[in-house]
Amino acid sequence: MTDTTRTVTANGPLTGTLVVDLSRALAGPQATMMFGDLGARIIKVEAPGSGDDTRGWGPPFVQPHGSDEAASRESTYFLSANRNKESITLNLKADDDKRVLLDLVRRADVLVENFRTGVLDRLGLGFDTLHALNPGLVILSITGFGHDGPEGGRAGYDQIAQGEAGLMSLTGSNPDDPQKVGTPIADLLAGMYGAYGVLAALHDRNRTGTGRVVRTSLLASVIGVHGFQSTRWTVAGQVGRAQGNHHASIAPYGLFHCADGFVQIAVGSEGLWQRFCAGFDLDPATPGLETNGHRVAHRDRLIGIVEGVFAGWKAADLLDRLDEIGVPAGKVRTIDEVYAWEQTHSQGLVIDVDHATLGRLQLAGPPLRFFDTNGQEVTRTAHTAPPTLGGDSTAVRAWLTEDATP
Repeated sequence: MTDTTRTVTANGPLTGTLVVDLSRALAGPQATMMFGDLGARIIKVEAPGSGDDTRGWGPPFVQPHGSDEAASRESTYFLSANRNKESITLNLKADDDKRVLLDLVRRADVLVENFRTGVLDRLGLGFDTLHALNPGLVILSITGFGHDGPEGGRAGYDQIAQGEAGLMSLTGSNPDDPQKVGTPIADLLAGMYGAYGVLAALHDRNRTGTGRVVRTSLLASVIGVHGFQSTRWTVAGQVGRAQGNHHASIAPYGLFHCADGFVQIAVGSEGLWQRFCAGFDLDPATPGLETNGHRVAHRDRLIGIVEGVFAGWKAADLLDRLDEIGVPAGKVRTIDEVYAWEQTHSQGLVIDVDHATLGRLQLAGPPLRFFDTNGQEVTRTAHTAPPTLGGDSTAVRAWLTEDATP
């Protein structure tokens, strides 16, 4: 039985599903956190002493009030990706600990790993071995650039993948200013794609009774969200380049300066263009700006016209005016403003948890909500804090022993 101080009755579509998490850093932990949000039981296997790499990624670190011991500190990076999990420490090179892992595998529905290609085989834990123990096991394997191909063995880190997969060439103020996205988007997307693949494999297992190996990579995750920039090249032969805060194919769409700051607008249709012009005394048939194609071709001129109009408006008044005429618009919030925003809280995107050593914490919440056919919300609302290193080892070992008793 798990430690009663951390036991939470988890409701959700994956309630009763056991996930063994051998991953570390971010892509794999992101996937398993998503499963935990959906009600699955997540047992995170960590190396003794150091644990998940992200436990050391900081500052910032936080530690219990009044404590100055480095061993008691927790990385806020780790806290961001490991809610609703238990932690057991195992040395996978030690026979006794490996047997504990194999006991978990026999009971598991899903195993997640993001080792470099070949590491599990060298540990005697290849996919054939795991499926021989548990034919119904779904395995998610996340790599940097794919498990095969001419560069399949490369180590994968988020910013390197953002660059190699073209995202940085599309991001920045201009083509000579490549920028990474402000969050580790390749890792996060790989975790999301991996979770999506596992859910499909679990659905398939219900039909066939057998598990599958699901593979994705940081490279695949970024290319998978190229969107219109992909066909811009593959079909039209145009190479997209960074062009700052304005859309490549829609205008006006982007960030515009006003009297005391800036606002963002999205004039995504000709109807909205008519409405926008009427609201600010502009002529929608101005030569060179008649259609979206014309406006994209003359974007610099258009930006000058719009910012000339906005120069007489304060941001708050301008947003009110845009709302009044029905043109989509918004401000650029700082992170602290986002977490103070009532709309954020109304969507369950901030949760409170009780950490074993840090006490009450506030974390970002799950991005999905569920409702029954009567409109009643059935989203998981009780969450556990990210675990301390090995904090559930005794409880998990005891559960394995009790579960094995005839």
